[in-house]
Formats: sequence, structure tokens, C-alpha cells
Amino acid sequence: MADKPVRADKSTAVAELTEQFRGSGATVLTEYRGLTVAQLTQLRRALGRETTYTVAKNTLAKRAATDAGINGLDELFTGPTALTFVSGDVVEAAKGLRDFAKAHPQLVIKGGVFEGKAISATEVTKLADLESREVLLAKLAGAMKGNLSKAAALFQAPLSKTARLAAALQDKREKDEQAA
Repeated sequence: MADKPVRADKSTAVAELTEQFRGSGATVLTEYRGLTVAQLTQLRRALGRETTYTVAKNTLAKRAATDAGINGLDELFTGPTALTFVSGDVVEAAKGLRDFAKAHPQLVIKGGVFEGKAISATEVTKLADLESREVLLAKLAGAMKGNLSKAAALFQAPLSKTARLAAALQDKREKDEQAA
């Protein structure tokens, strides 16, 4: 179906979706059947400003994905499909979708695209289980600081041993002078 020519009035929609596929760090496909408009609005707010949740026709979304150079999503474009375009933190968006899906079982995560490659729904869940970028960076900084502290203590050890040895020798001389 993606090989059919697109009508002129729908070509702008395909072009917009293609740009969103290309401009986002990740895209998650979901099925929203059974959700109300209020719930979808709540989901959009929960995802944040750097994430766009768009409902699109499957044929147009499939064509846009093909035009963007993304393969492996054809089997996901069945039923009502919504696209979550993530231009910010992918982990936070995946967590938002996972948490919303837990609260509203009607939302089904089908799969998506991460770094130009198709991923399954379980891989999206694995992304959601990761800690946020800020937490991972803080852990990395803490580990680096710990290693630097160990290195500084190691380099300082011979100097402190020499200082203690000199102090001990001075104490011994003073005791010897007092005894003599």
C-alpha cells in the first residue's frame, strides 16, 4: 500500500510526517483505541513539550516512514495508530508512555524507531526502565570523582609517609637528647 501515489491534498501531510520522522530522536507507535479525547490530552501534557503525540492515517504514516528511510514498521501500522515523536529525552518519553499505559490499559505500545532502527514494544519498555539522562550523568560524575580521589590519595601517600617518618625521627632524636 505504501507504493501507491499520494494525492496532492495529502502530500503535505506526508511531508510533515516525514520531517517529524527525520527530526525526532525516537518515534513510538501506539494504539489508542478506547481512549477519550480528555485522556489523549492528558497524555500529551504528560509527555511534555519536546514530545509530539500525533494521530495519523496508517497509509500516510507508512509512506512518511518509507520516505524518511525507516524500514521495519509496516506490520505496526494496523488499527488506529498514533505516533509519538520525541525530540527531547527518549527515556523520559518512554517512561511517560509506559506509566500512562499502566494507568490506562487501552493505550497499547506497538513499537517504534530509535536512532533510525525499528524497535519492538519490549525494547521501548527497556528504554523506559533506564534511569534518566541526568541521573546517569550524575552517577558517571560520581564514579569519576571517586576514582580521582583514589588517585590523589595514592599520589599523596608517599609524601605523607615521608612526613610521618621525618616526624618520628625528630621525636627519636629529642628522646635520645633528653636521655643523654
